Amino acid sequence: MELKTPIAFKTLRHFLRLESTAGIVLFITAILALIIDNTSWRVYYHAFFDYTFSVQLGPIKLSKPVLLWVNDGFMAVFFFLVGLEIKRELLEGELSSFRRASLPAFAALGGMVFPAVIYMYFNHSDAVAMQGWAIPVATDIAFSLGILALLGSRVPVALKIFLTALAIFDDIGAIAIIAIFYTSDIAESLLFASVGLILILFLLNRFKVTRYSPYILVGIVLWVCVLKSGVHATLAGLVLAFAIPLKDPKRPDFSPLNNLEHKLHPWVAYLILPLFAFANAGISFKGLSLNHFLSPIPIGILCGLFFGKQVGIWFASYLGIWTGLAQKPKMLTGVGIYGIGLIAGVGFTMSLFIGNLAFSRLGGDYPALVRVGVIVGSLLSGLFGYLILRFVYRRPDVAAS
Repeated sequence: MELKTPIAFKTLRHFLRLESTAGIVLFITAILALIIDNTSWRVYYHAFFDYTFSVQLGPIKLSKPVLLWVNDGFMAVFFFLVGLEIKRELLEGELSSFRRASLPAFAALGGMVFPAVIYMYFNHSDAVAMQGWAIPVATDIAFSLGILALLGSRVPVALKIFLTALAIFDDIGAIAIIAIFYTSDIAESLLFASVGLILILFLLNRFKVTRYSPYILVGIVLWVCVLKSGVHATLAGLVLAFAIPLKDPKRPDFSPLNNLEHKLHPWVAYLILPLFAFANAGISFKGLSLNHFLSPIPIGILCGLFFGKQVGIWFASYLGIWTGLAQKPKMLTGVGIYGIGLIAGVGFTMSLFIGNLAFSRLGGDYPALVRVGVIVGSLLSGLFGYLILRFVYRRPDVAAS
C-alpha cells in the first residue's frame, strides 16, 4: 500500500510512533487506577473525581464533578483530534480513494456488527442491559498500536496502516452511534443555536480563514450549546475539526490542519487519554462475586470484544476481497488480518466511554460490570493478538518477505 507523498509518510510515521507509546502509557495508568481503587487510597481517588468544579461566564454556569469534566470536556478535545485525523485521511491519506479505503471499511463494519450481535445475544432479555449494545463495537487505536509496537520491526508497515485505517473507520462508526443512540432529551433552542454556530464555522472555512483563534472561540461556545442541548458534547469537537482548513492559500507548504494535529497530539496522547483511563478504569472488587463477573453484561462485552472483533473483521475482510469490492495489499496475509482482528478487540478507551453513556445514570453495579467486561475482553484480545502476530512474524526479515 503506497502513500501519496513523503509528507504523508512522515505524518503517518509520527502518528504511529505517538499512538504506540501512548498505548503503553494508557496501560500503566489503567493498572494504577485498578490498584488504587482496591486500597485505602480509594477514598482520595473518588473524592477527587467527585469534587464539583464550577465555571461561570455571565448567565451561563457549568457545575460538574471532575469526572464529568474529564468525560464531557477533555474528551471533546480527544474527539477534536480524531476529527482532524479523519479529515486528513479522507483528503490526502489512506482513506482518500476507494481502493485504499475499501478493505479497512469492510473490516471495520464487520468488527462493529458482530460484537454488537454477540452482546445482544447474551442480553436480549434485559431491556436495561440492552442499552450497552454498542460497548464492544469500539477499537482503542492507541492501545492497539501500542501492542504492535511491542513486536518492533517484525510487523510490516502495511499491517500497521491497515489497523490505523480500520480504527479510524471504527471511530466514525462509534461517533455516529453516540450521536444517534446516546443523546438525552433535546433542547431545541440550543440545538438551533448549535446549527447557527456550525454555519459560522463553515463560513470561516469557506472564506479561507487560517488563524486558529476564531475557530476555537466559536468551538467553545458550540461545545457549551451542544452540552446543554442534550446531544453529547464531545461531538462538538468532531464538528469543529472538520471546519479547520487543510491548506493555506498564502502558504502552499503549510497545512493548518496538520500543524494543529501535530501540536495537539502529544497533549491528547500523554495527558487527556491517560487521565480518562485513570478516571474510568478503577474497579473496586469489594462486594463483587463470581456471579457478577459471569453475568450477561460483562460476558456479552468480553465475548463481543474477543470473539466478535476477530470473527467480524476476518469474515468481512474476505467477503470484500471475494466480491472484488476490496483489494488485499501484498504484504497482508490472512493470518495477519486475523491477528489484527484480535488486537482490534482492545476496546478500552472508546468502550469505557460508550459504557459511561449507557449506564452512568443508573449507578449500582452497572459501571463496575462494564469495566470488568471491557478490561478482561481487551486484555484477552491484546494478549492473543500479540502472541499470534509474534508467532507469524518470528523474525524481523519476515516483514520484508
